Amino acid sequence: MNETAQQYIQRITAHVEGKQPLAVQAATAEKLERLIEGAPMSELRKRPAADRWSVNEIVAHLGDAEIVIGFRIRMILGAPGVPMAAYDQDSWVTRGHYEQRDPRKSVEQFRVVREGNLALLKSLAPEQWKHYGVHSERGRETIEHIVHMTAGHDINHLQQIEKIFARK
Repeated sequence: MNETAQQYIQRITAHVEGKQPLAVQAATAEKLERLIEGAPMSELRKRPAADRWSVNEIVAHLGDAEIVIGFRIRMILGAPGVPMAAYDQDSWVTRGHYEQRDPRKSVEQFRVVREGNLALLKSLAPEQWKHYGVHSERGRETIEHIVHMTAGHDINHLQQIEKIFARK
């Protein structure tokens, strides 16, 4: 999908309108578990199209993205205004061999890192939510904005997985 940084932000944050971002994030791991429960590995590893990720790749991406999100938040807290590098998610999928990962372990990785990130977020003082970093592609992002983006990112990928399973 070719879109500008602003279009991406709008698309992802639209998923969160009217929702509580922390509640969305708290529910995601369980939803992922439910979605993949009982699905054969062949189905989890099958790409819906050559240029689209499999369920397994999506779940592994969520686990690795959660590590990046937690790192960015911690960098911002440690040095407000810090530069934040973008990364090529498609390259991570390929070079990180996401297709070979165990999807249940990916969900567990996601759950553990997400729980740690949520605990940190719940401990923040109100003024810390306004601390920001400067993303290399999207510009200035506050912790509050990152939390909204993360919740929208969760919803986006949960919907992708549901669509893949609906096609079978």
